[in-house]
This record gives sequence, C-alpha cells and structure tokens, in this order.
Amino acid sequence: MKIICKECAFSVSIAAERIPSKGAKVRCPKCGHLFKILPPETETADLPLLKQGNPKENESLLRPEGPVKLYWLQCGGCGGDTWAFFNSDPPDTYDFFSNHHVELLWHPSVSHISAGDLHRLNKNLISGKEKLDILCIEGSAIRGPGGTGMFDTVLGKPKKDLLYALARQATYVLAIGTCASFGGIGGDSEIEATGMQFHKWEAGGFLGKDFRTRSGLPVINLPGCPCHGGVISGALSSIISGLPLELDKLNEPLEWYDTMVHQGCTRNEYHEYRVEEKKFGEKGCLFFYLGCHGPLVYGPCNKLLWNRRSSKTRVGVPCFGCTRPDFPQQYPFFRTRNIEGIPIELPDGVNRAHYLAYKGIAAAAAPKRLRRRITGI
Repeated sequence: MKIICKECAFSVSIAAERIPSKGAKVRCPKCGHLFKILPPETETADLPLLKQGNPKENESLLRPEGPVKLYWLQCGGCGGDTWAFFNSDPPDTYDFFSNHHVELLWHPSVSHISAGDLHRLNKNLISGKEKLDILCIEGSAIRGPGGTGMFDTVLGKPKKDLLYALARQATYVLAIGTCASFGGIGGDSEIEATGMQFHKWEAGGFLGKDFRTRSGLPVINLPGCPCHGGVISGALSSIISGLPLELDKLNEPLEWYDTMVHQGCTRNEYHEYRVEEKKFGEKGCLFFYLGCHGPLVYGPCNKLLWNRRSSKTRVGVPCFGCTRPDFPQQYPFFRTRNIEGIPIELPDGVNRAHYLAYKGIAAAAAPKRLRRRITGI
C-alpha cells in the first residue's frame, strides 16, 4: 500500500502486513511531520512510513514519540565525514535534527559539556540508565599498540572500550565513512585499525561478524572518504522514520550503494568507445590509463552530486574507489595497473575475453565527435 505525508506529499510503498494492528505514529523523513499509520482494514487517516529489518520486529523498531538520542563517537579518522554531513544541502544539520526531533548527546566538534559531564553521560548510557537510540561512529577502531588500544584514548582509557560498551547499548549503530566501515587508512599499520564489523573485505572487524544491535540489525556501513552528507542524513532519516533500509552483503544500504560510480559518469560514452586519456585536462575516459575506479566500485558519487553539481570524474579527476573495502589501495591512485596495456581489474562481472573483443570493436567504431573530443562533459 502507498503511504503519503500530507504535509509535503512524500510517498513510499510498503507491505500492508508490516503495519501493526493498532497502528503506529511515525515521522516523515523529508519534513519531520508526525502522523499515524493504520492497517488497510482500519484505515481512516494520514499514512506514513515504515520499517527496517525483520517484519516480526516492526512494533519494537517503530520510532517512539519523544527525542531521538544520538551519540557521535570520533575514533581513528580525520573528521571529514563530520564536515561532509555539516555541509549537507538543505535541510542543514540544525534543521535536520530539529525536524527529526534528534537530541545530540555528544559530538566532539560541537558539544561543549565538561569532561566530567561527558564521563557521567557515558556512564549513564553504558549502564542503561539513559537510552541510546543511534550511535554514529566516525573513524576506525584503533587497537594498537599490541591490542591495548592506547594509541587512541578518552579520559585516559582506550577509546575502543568505550566504543564496545556504547555499541552494546545502542538500538542502531552506523559506521560513518570507510575507516569506520572497513578500517581504511591505518588498516595495515602499527595502529592496528579496523572497521566495526569488517576488516577490509573480511567480516569480523572490531565488534565481530555476529554482532547485532538492540534492533537486531548489524552495524550499518556508510563508506566513502568522506561519506556524502546526503547518504548520512538519508540513512538517519530512514532509521528514525522506519523506512525500509535494505542492506547488501557488506551491510551497506542498497539505496546508495547498488550502482557503480561509472553509471552516472558524464564521460560514460567515451568509455564505451574506448576513447581514453593518458594525461589530465582532456575529455576522454580515465579508466584505461589514469587509474579511475568508476567501473569497479559501487557508490553514490554520480548519483548524489557534491554540492548538487559535481563529482571527481565530472571535473576530470579519476575515482579513487574510496567506498571499496580495501581503500586506500596499496598502489598509485593515478595509474591503472595493467598487463601489456590491458587493465588488471575489469568492470564487475565482465568476462575478460569478451571485454577485450568488445572494446577493440568499439574503439574502431568510435564516432569522430568523440575521437576529436567535441562532445562536452
């Protein structure tokens, strides 16, 4: 059945059987309007937005009235995901939190409580005295040196211990950025960095592959270096409002990670006809020689444009593959690894022999407007 917010006309389709028999109050992720949903047989009024996870868990996962308690923990990372989120397009961060009735318990960049108050807050959250709806983790879990975690501390103790304790109490846990999701920078160094439930491609990470939050869900990974602010706000909106948020095998929401960066690239036609560049500043494709990962990785970069107007490939910079679990790769960004001029890595699911035959034919058939770089990008 289709559910429509009468304040802003935002709509979504859900299975009728997922609606509790007594109905429930939920919020529109677009405008924050609170209204009631009823099953079809008792439907009388405004209809809203539902749920994530197992249908049997719907009643327990529906967002209650009252403020949503959110805690942002900065671990082993640069803070770039924070600033991507803070510079999101309208609604801005303040309006987003206001519209969704979010109470920001702690964020290291904007909170101004004392160290003593922070200690008491952490103690209350860990003990369960105060509820924790959403835990956002930015940066990797630092386990070094030698598993002690003392390379990254808070109030004199390993931050990894606080991370573990808060994650056990949270209803939802989001890994914001590639470092939090998969380990990222530092994953192969003495700081012993790792992601929340993955270490690069391997399930496990800091919390273990079987870890589940109080909602019954794993950690939701939102990779990117940084993660696009629209992905962060979109994932939070979905969780708060109860919208379905289907995850892939890497625990990434398919809404933003089911398309390849290449699919929205404005240089796409150049790639199809293998009109490739060997130096920067030209209009052709950057895949064969200049290291572009666009045809290799899944991510939102050409689906959600930065500042609503651009992306790396649109301004002539190769995609670094920053959403991939093994980012940063241990080879140069701006050079395609190849054997006799043929890229070692080919687009996902492509047969090598077929790809080579197809690209040879395509290059021979390339239109003059592409070979002459007349077409705009």
